[in-house]
Amino acid sequence: MSLIRRRWRDLLRAEHRPSHRALVFDVLLAVALTVLAVVAAAPAVDVVHSVDPLRLPPPPRPVLPTQTDAVDPGLLFAVALTALPLAVRRLYPLTAFWIVLLAALATDDEATWVTVATCAIAAYGAVAYSRNRLVALGGLVLATVLAGMAFRDAVAGLPSWLGPFVVLLSAGVMASFVRLWRQQLAERDEKLRRAVQVERSRIAGELHDVVTHNVNVMVIQAGAARKVMDTAPERAREAMLAVETSGRAAMAELRHVMGLLAASGSGSDLLEPQPGLDQLGSLIERVRAAGVPVSAEIGTPEGPVPPGVGLAVYRVVQEALTNTIKHAGGAAVSVAISHTGDWLDIEVADRGGAPAARAGDGQGRGLIGLRERLALYDGTLDAGPRSGGGFVTRARLRWTA
Repeated sequence: MSLIRRRWRDLLRAEHRPSHRALVFDVLLAVALTVLAVVAAAPAVDVVHSVDPLRLPPPPRPVLPTQTDAVDPGLLFAVALTALPLAVRRLYPLTAFWIVLLAALATDDEATWVTVATCAIAAYGAVAYSRNRLVALGGLVLATVLAGMAFRDAVAGLPSWLGPFVVLLSAGVMASFVRLWRQQLAERDEKLRRAVQVERSRIAGELHDVVTHNVNVMVIQAGAARKVMDTAPERAREAMLAVETSGRAAMAELRHVMGLLAASGSGSDLLEPQPGLDQLGSLIERVRAAGVPVSAEIGTPEGPVPPGVGLAVYRVVQEALTNTIKHAGGAAVSVAISHTGDWLDIEVADRGGAPAARAGDGQGRGLIGLRERLALYDGTLDAGPRSGGGFVTRARLRWTA
């Protein structure tokens, strides 16, 4: 029983919670229309010499020269209910619509143009804000039939009971168009938000790959230069030259990545290609200059490798070498790249060593970013300790376009 009540409450409530400003507007609108409806429905002192502009032309009936009617409290209450529920038309659209309609039916011949307006506004709200648009449309059709039977002669200028059809169904059609338009805007905004998140994640991954590797290499080279500065100035000079080389390489890649964010960037340095297979030699040489012994066996396919695949291979080797520098200082590293058919296999392994200072500062973003990058090419990534000591990173991806 509670489940049924809960489903009914969900059906009667609005699809979205309205803003505070919208609720205040609905309350003010409901109060204003209620006052107009009550004033329009109040009996006139002199029917012959006074004409109410808000009242619909009544059906022909005998009229005395002077006629004064007493105020009917029940009628005024029904008239008030034709407008007052509009205060919650966004919170409970179907409930407000049916109360307004039933109250309008209860007024019978006392219906005015205010009654027509409140019914149209309530019908619009039922279709525009209800959780179930089909239920709202079905109720609107039923309401139109009931109103057509009750107000056959209420709307001047239209044949018989066609008036309620025109008023209520027009409001429903307009609400359907508005609702569809809002849904399309919401879907577009959601797609835009997701695209921004994907792009931010991609750029964050690129920045991580560029900064982490080059800064770690520069830290090690600067530390080595500091240690031998007094005893071996020539070696210190070579280490500082290596720092300069790594810094220039980092700046070149950073300019490219930051150029993706600068819409107005038009410099030639922003058009430099991303690193690929042809840059692996320079990468390995920079790591060797940092004091890490690296052996490499690189077998690339004979055909042209797509730039995205080359960049993915470069990032895998770069991340693996960076992790070796951070977590296995002084360990020898082997880099092996081979291909079988449409697949490229990458293996970077070290023999274990002493972790560098602040080696635990990473957040695991590097390996996560690599897995996402390799997934674009049906690739996989495995990284973990070796059975004989050390750490190994293996990756496999499709290199054909």
